[in-house]
Formats: sequence, C-alpha cells, structure tokens
Amino acid sequence: MTVAGTPMRRTGARTATPRRPAPDRLKSIVTYTVLSIAAFVSIFPFFWMIVGTTNSSIDIQQGKASFGTYFWQNVTTLFDQVNILRVLFNSFYISIVGTLLTLLIASMAGYAFEIFRSKARERIFAVLLLMLSIPFAAFMVPLFMMMSGAGLINTYWAIILPTVANIFVIFYFRQATKAFPHELRDAAKIDGLKEWQIFLRVYMPVMQSTYAAATIIVFMLNWNNYLWPLIVLQTNDMKTMVLTISSLNSAYTPDFGVIMVATVITTLPTLIIFFVLQRLFVQGMLGSVK
Repeated sequence: MTVAGTPMRRTGARTATPRRPAPDRLKSIVTYTVLSIAAFVSIFPFFWMIVGTTNSSIDIQQGKASFGTYFWQNVTTLFDQVNILRVLFNSFYISIVGTLLTLLIASMAGYAFEIFRSKARERIFAVLLLMLSIPFAAFMVPLFMMMSGAGLINTYWAIILPTVANIFVIFYFRQATKAFPHELRDAAKIDGLKEWQIFLRVYMPVMQSTYAAATIIVFMLNWNNYLWPLIVLQTNDMKTMVLTISSLNSAYTPDFGVIMVATVITTLPTLIIFFVLQRLFVQGMLGSVK
C-alpha cells in the first residue's frame, strides 16, 4: 500500500543490525587472543606455585602440574625447619613500621616542596632526583659503617631507617600535591589552623587515595627487601621471610615443596594489601599524574 507514491513501512518490522566490518572483527580476535596469552603467562607462575605446595620435591622437579597429596607434609616440614611465627613477625614489624614512617616523612617532604616556595627549593629537589641515579651498591659500605658505629647492626632499625626518606615516594607525593586545592589550605588558615593542623586535618584526608597507592608501593618494597637485610641481619631469629626462602633454596638438597609453601605465605600479605586498597590505588595513581 502506498501513499502519494511512497511505500508505507510495515509496523513492527525488525531493522537489521549492521554487521561489523571484517577488519574490525579480525582486530578484536587478535587483540583478545594476545591478551589471553599474556594473562595465561602472567597467571601460570602463581598456579604453578600453588600446585607446588601440594607436591613433593621430586614431583616438582619432574614438572608435575597437577595437585598432589603432600601439602600438610610440606607445611609440617617448614614449621619444623623454621620458626615461621618469629620470621613473620620480623617481616611484618619491619614492613609496617617502615611503611608508616616513610609515608609520614615522604608526604611531609612532598607537601613542603610543593606548598612552600623558595629560591633553593628546585635546586634541592633536583639534587634529590639526581641521587636516584646512584645505585644502592654505592651506599652499602658507608651505610654499613654508619649502622655499625651506631650499634644498630642486627636490629630492626638498621633496616627501617635507611628507607624512611624514600626519594621516589617524596617525588610521588609532590606530584600528587599539585592537584591539592590550595583554597582548602587558605580557608583553614583563615579558621586559625596552624600548618601542622592543616597537614593532619585537611591534607591527609583529602589525599587518602595517594596515601593508599603509596602504601602498596612502600609496603611491597619493605616486604620484598633482600640485599640490605642480608647484610645487616646476622642471626636466624632476625631473618625476614625473603631471607628465609633464600636460605631454604641454598641448601645442599633443597626441598622445593617446602620452598613453595614458604613462597605462598610470603606472597599472601602483599596480595591482601593490594586487593584491599586496589580502588584507592588506581585513584591515587591517576591523581598523581594529573
């Protein structure tokens, strides 16, 4: 039926959805294939580690990739060989105290570098950034002599003190502070707050996502620290989890099942911290870029 020579459209007729061009579909297939391969490559070591906790050392060396029945035997052997509670306490104490002090000092330094203006500010900051190019190996001997002279060898503070003024974290907080609204600071000063009160009551709550991101970074650095603790921690009762895994691996006949159990225990705290603070971590990283 037509009206004025124009055919009338049938009501209720479906309109055909346009098909995606073949190049676009091929591009999507390639993209998802590459991402799937990358995800598998990234996840497989964790899967292998978890499977290894349930197998014997011989099975692991033979490449067995299925779950076994040796889990409790490996756990029992680990607890017999290592005072695992003491080692975990050492790692948590160093990581938590070191993280808290680093966040406090680095955030105060980043706040000061961005808020307070002076002629020497950029020069001092440039010197700090230049120190990032110096490898830690160049500092080890003089740092060891300083710790030895202060009587701090084989103590927690020998690990914590050299890490609290982390230059990268200071730089990170300064970049994040660029997005801090200065109007809040001006309003707080009008209300009579002192500078330390502004920092604690205004700056820190506003920058909580930045603190969350820095917490993950600093905690993982402290938790996985290996070289410096290996030098200054000289007794077994002061070892961290990372040093314990290294000692288990350096045995004449290492038990890889026990090593896998210790590795899983070492990995869990960092995974928990990351997943708990994941949302704030993303916000903090984006905020620091802006």
